[in-house]
Amino acid sequence: MNPSIAIEKLAVRLGQRDVLRDITFAARPGELVAVLGPNGSGKSTLIRSLIGLVPLARGQVRIAGAAPGACAAGAIGYVPQIKSMDRTFPAQAIELVASVQRNAWPGRLDAARRDWSLKALRRVGAEHLADRQVSELSGGELQRVYLARALATDVQVLILDEPETGIDAAGTSDLYALLESYCSEQQGTVLLVTHDWDAAMHHASKVLLLKQTQISFGTPAVALAEEHVRAAFGHVGHAHGVTGA
Repeated sequence: MNPSIAIEKLAVRLGQRDVLRDITFAARPGELVAVLGPNGSGKSTLIRSLIGLVPLARGQVRIAGAAPGACAAGAIGYVPQIKSMDRTFPAQAIELVASVQRNAWPGRLDAARRDWSLKALRRVGAEHLADRQVSELSGGELQRVYLARALATDVQVLILDEPETGIDAAGTSDLYALLESYCSEQQGTVLLVTHDWDAAMHHASKVLLLKQTQISFGTPAVALAEEHVRAAFGHVGHAHGVTGA
């Protein structure tokens, strides 16, 4: 089975500084890959390189069978960090979902587009939010709406940047149940940046541990072994959710 994400010797430079170097891994259909590392380790830069927002200095990236920025429409879904979203935009949740169809604001929704958008919201348990203003939504509710938008086009690869931010424990549990269902039922591939070590240990198929370069990649037990955690963070302890893992 061909990988949905294939990265070989990736390097990214910002100015005169290497922010990522020597990144090589692959993720296949049905896998959930968690990306972990200390602050400033290049996690968000990795995501930005995958969706074509920053150029590669070296190496090769193939995602959903194409180079970054050249994928077929609807092949990749992206859910940004909540803190980077404009919560003040005057729009309803259903309009936010519908905007993904044409990559533009939908204006007045006809019956067909409304039904299509409601189906996407229903899929993530958010149909009741359809007519709510985006500015009125909690962090967890907004995350569900963006997830509905990302999954609405039956994407092959779903990329999320710190999706647990602003969500309570129950919401986080629901989020991972949805992602696991997407992987198992649709054979989709998920890549997510997270600080939630427990989630990575219990829900991820693979873990990529970064500190500007690739510290480890493999099953959670292998990637988060003590020597790798020490290489990334300089210590092992409860603050990272693993002790002697």
